Amino acid sequence: MEEREVLLCCLLWAVDGRSAELTAYEDAVLAFIPEHGGEVVQRASGNGSGEHPDEVQLYRFPSQSALDSYLADPRRTALAAQRDAAIARTELFPVRFR
Repeated sequence: MEEREVLLCCLLWAVDGRSAELTAYEDAVLAFIPEHGGEVVQRASGNGSGEHPDEVQLYRFPSQSALDSYLADPRRTALAAQRDAAIARTELFPVRFR
């Protein structure tokens, strides 16, 4: 059975005063995505005010197993404390690209 491509949008909100740390963490972990066959299609910065996120990301993975492999990458999981210190909220959901 062939796996389907996975397209995702991720919205990220920084812990107050830690938007630079959010960006540094994301710079580090997003660099692992190509090694799992994925692609960061786009990253955009928001202002983080009110309900607006500090960062928006669009990803493409060739399959769910490729995404799972990225999520389980030990280099990524080793940075969990850095993530928890910088990121207050995350919303991740499937999308369709047009």
